[in-house]
Amino acid sequence: MRTTFRTLMVFASIAMFVAVSLVSCDKAEEKKSVKMTYVNWEEGVAWTHFLATVLEDEMGYDVTLTAADVGPAYSSVAGGDQDYFMEAWLPNLHQTYLEQGDFVEVSTIYENAVVGLIVPKFMAEEGVTGISDLGDPEVAEKLDYRITGIDAGAGMMIKTQDELIPGYGLDEAGIELVPSSSPAMLAAMESSIKNNEYIVGMGWQPHTMFGRMDLVILEQDGPQIWDNDNVYILGRPGVTEDLPVVSEFFDNVMWTNETIGPLMVHLADSNLSTLEAAREWKDQNPEVWKDWVPEA
Repeated sequence: MRTTFRTLMVFASIAMFVAVSLVSCDKAEEKKSVKMTYVNWEEGVAWTHFLATVLEDEMGYDVTLTAADVGPAYSSVAGGDQDYFMEAWLPNLHQTYLEQGDFVEVSTIYENAVVGLIVPKFMAEEGVTGISDLGDPEVAEKLDYRITGIDAGAGMMIKTQDELIPGYGLDEAGIELVPSSSPAMLAAMESSIKNNEYIVGMGWQPHTMFGRMDLVILEQDGPQIWDNDNVYILGRPGVTEDLPVVSEFFDNVMWTNETIGPLMVHLADSNLSTLEAAREWKDQNPEVWKDWVPEA
């Protein structure tokens, strides 16, 4: 009986070890899955897909990417449906979205990001250098009384509509903010420059628009609507405990104009899918990201 008892105990121990091992494997497998959401802005598209390729190829993670408007992106992270939001402009541009819930500040990935209204260089040379110049009746008429916007829910759009237009009296000049999308705004800007037509749009750095077109950010010669922001990766509550290595990786990331600029140009000019173009650039530029990957 003693032998039988010992045998049963051995089998019980083995069964318990297997069960624990299976649970541990399930947890490990679960923690190897990462969900990242981003907005369809050129810089965010570029670094989100790039970082996804590093996580997949170099660190063994299964990454799911979800594009969303900025408001839903914040709410999906606050609600735990996504692990990370990849482009939070703070403390100014996106401040209002922080009211949607609790977020974990995972990392700063770009410093001193600039936003503002942009015009073609020829307009600045003709005297349109400040935001207040848009209210001049002759300028407003040439603009067809419109500011060409981007996504309706973007922080720039909200500040422009709620603060800039009334703050500079542009509503009294009959100027309206017309939503579109970043690609549509840039296409309109490029067309207007080609035809020497007046246009005012929205610009921010980092972005390849300043390398591809002669643009000027209008001076805030009245109320200060925008201050420089830093760009952060935000996470859902508990993400640093659930995904510590990924969070450490993101904490090591820092982009500059000299690194993100070439990546954006490569993605824009490539015939590959965005993810494959990002993977190609990763393989060609290991010096950019090697030090970001945590030691095993």
